[in-house]
Amino acid sequence: MKTHLSLTTHDLARSTAFYAALLDAEPVKKYDDYVLFIAEEPGLELALNPHSAATLDSTSHFGIAVERMEDVDKAITRLTRAGLPLDVETGEICCYARQNKVWATDPDGRRWEVYHVIEETAGDPCCSAAPS
Repeated sequence: MKTHLSLTTHDLARSTAFYAALLDAEPVKKYDDYVLFIAEEPGLELALNPHSAATLDSTSHFGIAVERMEDVDKAITRLTRAGLPLDVETGEICCYARQNKVWATDPDGRRWEVYHVIEETAGDPCCSAAPS
């Protein structure tokens, strides 16, 4: 089973580069007006469609939960090599869990986190997609 997301973007080329780094995958389809990624880890089909009026809900964010802290470290390495600005959080309590995570923002302003839950807590229930 895979989740399917279809996102509009102002800049298909920049978004393609961002998602290739985030997902550690190359697109399986790449046209002037459509790009499709199919990733096994995470199980995701991601379609990108150019649209000059792409809009963003600035209170939302997206996340990829990983099983091991090493996977967060790998994401940090990939995203850094891609030249993307990052926010790294270590041992932060969010959503009732202590987590290590890395945040990156796609070319249209969507915040993505790759995170590993260290332990469940009774801490802060609120997660913020805003940059630190």
